[in-house]
Amino acid sequence: MNRVVRQGWDQFSLYLPVVLMGLLALGTWWLVRNAPAPLLPSIERPQGHQPDYFMKGFSVKSFDATGRLQSEVQGKVGRHYPDTDTMEVDQVRMRSVTPEGRVTVATADRALSNADGSEVQLFGNAIVTREPLPARAGVPAQPRLEFRSDFLHAYTNTERVRSDKPVTLTRGSDRFTADGMDYDNLDQVVQLRGRVRGVLQPGAAK
Repeated sequence: MNRVVRQGWDQFSLYLPVVLMGLLALGTWWLVRNAPAPLLPSIERPQGHQPDYFMKGFSVKSFDATGRLQSEVQGKVGRHYPDTDTMEVDQVRMRSVTPEGRVTVATADRALSNADGSEVQLFGNAIVTREPLPARAGVPAQPRLEFRSDFLHAYTNTERVRSDKPVTLTRGSDRFTADGMDYDNLDQVVQLRGRVRGVLQPGAAK
């Protein structure tokens, strides 16, 4: 079972950096924060955890030097909280595309990002999907990958993802579950906690 789980997570590591790149795009809302603010009356501002601005039906895109789309973050409503310097996004959808054409999509009911996007938390129906890749010269085909949990905490600078909620990893027809996990992409180490189970389908694409 350890060998089966290790093989599954080895495949997951192939697309984790792409996921982190997409999550890091949330940090681009910082540009909005730097925009000139209107002059306010000289009255005392209310204290407490209250947003100072909103974004509705927004989309933030990131392009490389050639104009190729690298990532896009969409949300139904975005709220910035000045007391914690965080951005909260409802119904978030993140999409990233590598130069090789790998497409990764992450969705959740709600996302919470710190100021520079180095930490992004996904709450409720968190799903990360990498679309299947056809075989190329010297590179075998890669099946569709899907990662699900009610909570995912991504540390984009250190390439770590953790969850204290049940997680499910689906690769092609193969499926792995655990009660929680802590994944370090730099060290290529994953810790699966609680009940760990794996199901491999005969003849499934590897």
